[in-house]
Amino acid sequence: MSTWEDNVRKVIPYTPGEQPNQPDMIKLNTNENPYPPAPGVERALRELETDTLRLYPDPTAGDLVHAIAERYHLKDEQVFVGVGSDDVLAMSFLTFFNSEKPVLFPDITYSFYDVWADLFRIPYERPALDEDFHIRKEDYFRENGGVIFPNPNAPTGVELPLEDVEDIICHNRDVIVIVDEAYVDFGGTSAVSLIEKYDNLLVVQTFSKSRSLAGMRIGFACGNAKLIKYLNDVKYSFNSYTMDRTALAAGVAAVKDQEYFEETCNKIIETREWTKKELKALGFSFQDSKSNFIFASHETCPAAELFAALREKHIYVRYFPKGRTENFLRITIGTREEMQKFVDFLKEYLK
Repeated sequence: MSTWEDNVRKVIPYTPGEQPNQPDMIKLNTNENPYPPAPGVERALRELETDTLRLYPDPTAGDLVHAIAERYHLKDEQVFVGVGSDDVLAMSFLTFFNSEKPVLFPDITYSFYDVWADLFRIPYERPALDEDFHIRKEDYFRENGGVIFPNPNAPTGVELPLEDVEDIICHNRDVIVIVDEAYVDFGGTSAVSLIEKYDNLLVVQTFSKSRSLAGMRIGFACGNAKLIKYLNDVKYSFNSYTMDRTALAAGVAAVKDQEYFEETCNKIIETREWTKKELKALGFSFQDSKSNFIFASHETCPAAELFAALREKHIYVRYFPKGRTENFLRITIGTREEMQKFVDFLKEYLK
């Protein structure tokens, strides 16, 4: 009888959002940016010399690291890049969460955290959000093996004030605190300003949301130079060439076009605030989102029913059918035209 499965590392994998391909669809389910990348990105890819693809890319991703460091007023040695923030976060779990004490992250949060913890056999505990889906900072004022949380949180969109973020860091000086800022550019306040003050802080961001490059896979971390060195040591122990030439060229171009970045972020924020008013008028309730999505529940119509009805019309939102999230939909903010069609459907369906 074969026993090889006894030695297989078994995990329950992360489930990514559905990627439908309907010509008439309105895709509001995976928090992608509805606007195209910065014009400079297209130009950089068009001008990329195809012949260089036979050569390995720069293992240090030097040009991209420098562009990010310059943008955030940091030194190059304070920036780490990877293949999307998922890659950066996975490397961070592997690098910094090696204690026998449990890592702490919220019970309702990015559902990849417990997958990585299980994969790397890291003990963890999940302090519960309060009844309004807010992080209670005091839950993190205890012995642990590390702390991680998104800010704004996902899938709730709720932001923890920067002074509370700092309080958590102050109460955990002997472990690494990771602040996952995938959605910070849509109205949140970044903890990057705290990096010089706290050597145990790592701030992770992504190009997938606010910089319209979900398909290119670029993420980065900012922190103390020693933390970044440790991350690079682990990365180079896995794969020296994690960022390909196209991603490096697109990333640099995206960072340099600050005006376009601010313009598209502001469009999304404006549309989000309009959508909030429309949803409230239709009987939805939600916390004040500082992200590019709204986590909403209707007063009479179950989320499962709405999810199915929307899907039938090729309007895709995200549904998490378990626990305290089972009656909520996470609605990505699309263009104003897309959100108008979404609201028009709800008005007709709920009347």
